[in-house]
Amino acid sequence: MEGLTLTWWQRHRLREQLKETQDAHVYRRTLAVLEVSRGQSMAQVAQVLGVTRQSVYNWMASYAPAHDPHALQDEQRPGRPSLWTEDHQALLRRLMDRTPDEFGYFAGNWTVPLLQEQWEHSTGLRLSDETVRRGLQGLGYVWKRGRYELEPDPELEKKTAYSGSHP
Repeated sequence: MEGLTLTWWQRHRLREQLKETQDAHVYRRTLAVLEVSRGQSMAQVAQVLGVTRQSVYNWMASYAPAHDPHALQDEQRPGRPSLWTEDHQALLRRLMDRTPDEFGYFAGNWTVPLLQEQWEHSTGLRLSDETVRRGLQGLGYVWKRGRYELEPDPELEKKTAYSGSHP
């Protein structure tokens, strides 16, 4: 399928997709179709875009039947099912209802590493940082970085410049 002839409207729609897309994959596929339509060989386009010739052939095969730029976009895929269960959520909720010092830690508040350690102690499984954070977010918790508050400086008055007139 070397070469592709596009009408003005088809070329315009592809260029609009180039301008609007935020997806690098869609951008590359659209650019490939436009370059082939300009007379570049599939091998040249593949080399310039750093992909295989088969990829360019596949993109052309997706686009050519209907000349629809949307055919170059990825289809929705379900992805891997979550291993996080309601039992996991309930265990995390029970941990959050108590303080770390109740489990023998020298801390008053939970941190992700402490939760990971206690989780591993309770279940034998080690959770990633992100899994713990997603679980907490699912429970409605928001993490904020602690801020140090210093006591006011008792010597502040002595350190400030004199604001009155000099003799």
